[in-house]
Amino acid sequence: MPAALVFAGALALTGCATGGGDDTASGEESCTTIAADVRDISNGVQNNIAAPSSLEGLQDYLGEASERTDALIEEAGDDDALIDALGGFQTALNEVSTYADGLTEVPSEEDPSVMTVEQDPDELAAQQTAVQEASSAVAASCDAESDSE
Repeated sequence: MPAALVFAGALALTGCATGGGDDTASGEESCTTIAADVRDISNGVQNNIAAPSSLEGLQDYLGEASERTDALIEEAGDDDALIDALGGFQTALNEVSTYADGLTEVPSEEDPSVMTVEQDPDELAAQQTAVQEASSAVAASCDAESDSE
């Protein structure tokens, strides 16, 4: 009996027991949720490119961010404005990945036994700005959608 209660509780939390889920959320709520997810991805990418622990770790993180964005594109359904904005965000992530491919690890000045990622501060700032602007475009597409209703 307790296992059945746990299972029923889990179904209720996920919306399965009531037939809920994405079907009950309005397009505006879905867009807002997607925009919040993009903002989280954007912040994570900006933080990771600012202070990567390693090039391999950075590329792994960027790959995960790209996969998460692909899932959000699928979730966007037929909202063309949102899909276009998410496509722009994915392009910005691809450019960051290309930028990261050109980075090198060098020994730290403080401790030569520790490797650090060498970056051009201007190029780093440009990459972070591009990701932030693409993230803002996703949020703006949601705002434009709610204004048109």
